[in-house]
Amino acid sequence: MRVLELYSGIGGMHYAFNESNVEGDVIVSIDVNTVANEVYRHNFQKTTKNISRNIQSLNINEIRKFNIDTILMSPPCQPFTRVGLKKDSLDKRSESLLHILKLIPQIETLMYIIVENVKGFESSNTRNELVKCLEMKFNYKELLLSPCQFGVPNSRQRYYLLAKRNDLNFCFKDSSIINCLPDNILKILPQSRHRLLAIKDGCLNSTNCYKLRHIVDEIVEEKYLISEKILQKYSSIFDIRNNNSHGSCCFTKAYGHYVEGTGSIFCPYSDEIINENFQKLKNYREVPLEELKLLIDLKLRYFTPKEVSRLMCFPEDFSFPNSITNKQRYRLLGNSINVHVVSQLIFLLNHENANS
Repeated sequence: MRVLELYSGIGGMHYAFNESNVEGDVIVSIDVNTVANEVYRHNFQKTTKNISRNIQSLNINEIRKFNIDTILMSPPCQPFTRVGLKKDSLDKRSESLLHILKLIPQIETLMYIIVENVKGFESSNTRNELVKCLEMKFNYKELLLSPCQFGVPNSRQRYYLLAKRNDLNFCFKDSSIINCLPDNILKILPQSRHRLLAIKDGCLNSTNCYKLRHIVDEIVEEKYLISEKILQKYSSIFDIRNNNSHGSCCFTKAYGHYVEGTGSIFCPYSDEIINENFQKLKNYREVPLEELKLLIDLKLRYFTPKEVSRLMCFPEDFSFPNSITNKQRYRLLGNSINVHVVSQLIFLLNHENANS
């Protein structure tokens, strides 16, 4: 594969391609976000050309010069979310994707495409334009998948589209959207370290995940502790997890800044101790100062950016430049992909046996 990585962010698609063990190279990556590009270059400077540019400014002749056969992309999700007002194709942030869709039929060497976006994209007008641009030359499959279906203890359901030029064998029989991989497809996939960890933790059920103890650090800086002000006001809506938890909530770009719906909170103590302390506070909507010690003693903290990156299956050698703040790190991770899920899809896309 010769890959063009669009909306490359911090390199999630690149890491997914590396993990898939499919032969090839990421030839060039493009993103307009200069902070994300700084992180990308920090990790891939020696292997891949990274361009800071508005994707909407690309023309067909430039793409042809790259001589690529694969496009991996995770376009902006805001046009398809409640927070982004669901403006869909009318949102200016959709314009670059709509531009690329006009170019795709003109890329003669193109054989493979993977698109990732938020759940909700599947019912958008932009998705309809995506499918329309593929129908003449590609077979495609749409999926709604979450890392927890692959043994990873994190809920992050996302939309995926796999497209393969229609003269090539494709391992899916039809284009209908599915929310899990069927058994015959799962058999194609190589055994992953995530599934092996889940089995090691006694999770024989295919829907269970390994414990969070595998991704959390024993020693964490005090700056990650939840402030007393936040504890007092918002503790009743925390999603609290510990070492023995088999899951965590989706981490968003607002993690560490807002509390509700942005990700889970970590506690080093057992469920029994957590429940015992919270039981004593159950009658309070906002915790009185004199009772706050019950929460302080739990040492509740945010997951660190490194721990979040592990949950999103970035490799251990992935790192941020020192110039990137914690707020920026959470934001960039929240906008990124789950590396392992996409690596499995790249593997399937490259698989040669039709309808396995």
